[in-house]
Amino acid sequence: MDTTTDTIPDLTVDLDDGRSVPLSELADGSNLVVFFYPKAFTGGCTAQACHFRDLGAEFAEVGARRVGVSRDDLDTQARFSAQHGFDFPLIAAPDGTVAKAFGAKRPGPIPSRRQTVVVDARLRVLHHISSETNMDVHADDALAFLRQQQAA
Repeated sequence: MDTTTDTIPDLTVDLDDGRSVPLSELADGSNLVVFFYPKAFTGGCTAQACHFRDLGAEFAEVGARRVGVSRDDLDTQARFSAQHGFDFPLIAAPDGTVAKAFGAKRPGPIPSRRQTVVVDARLRVLHHISSETNMDVHADDALAFLRQQQAA
C-alpha cells in the first residue's frame, strides 16, 4: 500500500449497533483510525481493541475517530463491544470486503491481518501500521503519527 496516493473507496459498512453507513460518515470530517483484528474475544484482539478504548481521550485531543473491523458477524461484534465498553463502532465484515479495500484481507476464510490504517476525511491513506504480535503498537503508533501531524 503506497500511503501517499491510496484512497479507500467509500464503502457502506455494517456497524455493531445495526446501522449501515458509508465510511465517510464515520470519519465525519475528521481523521479516521481504522484498526483490523482477526477475531473478537481472543486474547490479542481483545487487548488491541481495549488499548484503543483506553486511549479514547488522547484520540479525541487530536481530533481523530476510531473504528474496529473484523470478519466477525454483527451479533459477535455487538457482544464484543458491550462486554468491553467500547466507545467507538465496530464494523462487521464477514465477507472480507472491507479488509480487501484496506489491504488487510487474507485468502479464504482466514481472518484479516492485524493492521491499522489512518485515513483523512476524504479517505486518503495517511499512515499504515502492521504488527501481528504487538497489540499496543497499533494505537500508540497511530496516536504518535496524529500528534506529529497536528504539530506540523
